[in-house]
Amino acid sequence: MTGEEGGDPPCWASLVVDQRGTVPAAPVLADLSTPAEVHDLVTRFYREIAFDELLEPMFGEVAEVDWAEHIPNLIDYWCWILFGTDHFGGAVTRTHRDLHALRRIEPQHCDRWISLWFTTIDAGWSGIHADHAKDHAAKLMAGMAKHVFGFSWPPPPSARPHEGALRSQRQAMGSTVQ
Repeated sequence: MTGEEGGDPPCWASLVVDQRGTVPAAPVLADLSTPAEVHDLVTRFYREIAFDELLEPMFGEVAEVDWAEHIPNLIDYWCWILFGTDHFGGAVTRTHRDLHALRRIEPQHCDRWISLWFTTIDAGWSGIHADHAKDHAAKLMAGMAKHVFGFSWPPPPSARPHEGALRSQRQAMGSTVQ
């Protein structure tokens, strides 16, 4: 090929692979391994809550949540759950019991909350801590549904990781799993 014919010079032919028509690989997501990543998760998740037609009224109108106070508490909670930090001093069950006394929390609230939680995690993170955050949330929600809200709430199938995978995760994480 000469310069007059146009196109790429022959010496480039073996340097560039034609990738037109190939599907790009899915990006590899980092795990929730630092408090900064937990901060990002919590703020992204509650941003979704703030615009959700079903859940926002529970937070905004019924609980009258002060987000500037609530978000740091939630970050501390999830760092405590995922990393074993000792900064959380809240009362998760009492807070939800008080909310339920003001307005009944129903299964559809649990469904929406867990769906948004899982979607937020899956959009940004993958790994042992991300899976633990989903597993813990599903177990917590099921426990509160039964003991606080007064109904049986089975986590959706996507919230029920394979027990063998959970056992491996617990062993890999050592004592940090709550």
